[in-house]
Amino acid sequence: MTTTASPAPSAAAQPDPTPAQLVQTVIDLRPELVAAQAETEERTYYSPELHEKLRAAGLYRVVQPKRYGGLECDAPTFARLQLEMARGCVSTAWCWALSSSHALQIGSYFPESAQEKIFGDGDFRCASVASPDAVAQREGDTWRLDGTVRYCSGIPYSTHFMGQALVAGIPPQEAAQHMLLYVAPRSEWTMLDDWGDTLGLRGSGSHSIRLEGGRIPAEFAVEDTSMVNVDVSGGTPGLALHGNPMYVGRALAPFTISLAALTTGAGYSALDEFEHQMRTRKTSVPPMVPRLGDADHQRWYGTALGKLATAEALTIRCAEEHMEICERTAAGGEPYSEEDEQRIGIVAREAIVQVWEAVDQALFRNVGSSAIKAGQRFERVWRDLTMIASHRNTGFRETSFRKLAQLHLGLPVT
Repeated sequence: MTTTASPAPSAAAQPDPTPAQLVQTVIDLRPELVAAQAETEERTYYSPELHEKLRAAGLYRVVQPKRYGGLECDAPTFARLQLEMARGCVSTAWCWALSSSHALQIGSYFPESAQEKIFGDGDFRCASVASPDAVAQREGDTWRLDGTVRYCSGIPYSTHFMGQALVAGIPPQEAAQHMLLYVAPRSEWTMLDDWGDTLGLRGSGSHSIRLEGGRIPAEFAVEDTSMVNVDVSGGTPGLALHGNPMYVGRALAPFTISLAALTTGAGYSALDEFEHQMRTRKTSVPPMVPRLGDADHQRWYGTALGKLATAEALTIRCAEEHMEICERTAAGGEPYSEEDEQRIGIVAREAIVQVWEAVDQALFRNVGSSAIKAGQRFERVWRDLTMIASHRNTGFRETSFRKLAQLHLGLPVT
């Protein structure tokens, strides 16, 4: 299965959309996203028609550098967009967000010569996976890449892939210190038809890719670099090139913020359907009154609403703090540290926990069996949330608490 990228949009003189306009565009799309959920799951990613709408609206260019046709919107704006889109369809939001967000890392960590070619005419999308599932071999002024990389969310419409590779010849005990961060154009990998049979997020386009003798120029790789632990204390190529503090940040915190935003949107989607059930159905036990007037349903709804509002506030505040630390770093203040990143990530992860508890305890147990039949909106978002709750990032909760303590107390990090 392959998806061919469409031609780049023309450079017609159109004003760039504002953050508020982008958010409204996504909100306006929500009914369409809800209606297309079954088709999105069947296809395993959203439709080509929706892809064109997202591109025409500028939604792939949100964090892309202006120098290369992007909008350079800040982290809170991107978090808000992810939340609002996931409120319509979690799979669609996941696929779109994870093909759009990695312009931030490329715009930060790669040299100008690479950015010039990678971003090209501005028609750019890039899925990414942090696990080093490929092997890189230096051959003159190129790198050869071989391996199969799984869970490449957003890959169906991606023009590039950003990944990490183990470098051939490096002893295993030294491999973590010498990983290669690379970007491979679509011509150098093949998308596999291996997604869609998971419990949830079936429409997230999280296919594997296969690299077989893929070749990239040396400038498309950053040596001795792990994308989830980049030292930005000395600045970054992106800050020097673009002058925007958003390109001097670390990568792991924004990723966890993204997951929190997507999860919070999923929670609101579940709440929307719970409200629909309240307005259209009666209680299941006598005296069979409308659920909307039932005190228990009101309490369950209010409990979920309060927890979701808490998760939303946590998520947006994390995005704001990320930007504040980027600005502090760019101004020559204390640089963005691993402790900063761990703290922000932990807070954002707690937002995910808040959403899971709200939907599980207040909504799922009380929405009624008819709402969780196969193909129903609530059933689908419930499945999506179970996948998010089991995501590797969520599984780092306990070890991240320990790591934050070690960093804050000046202890060896294990």
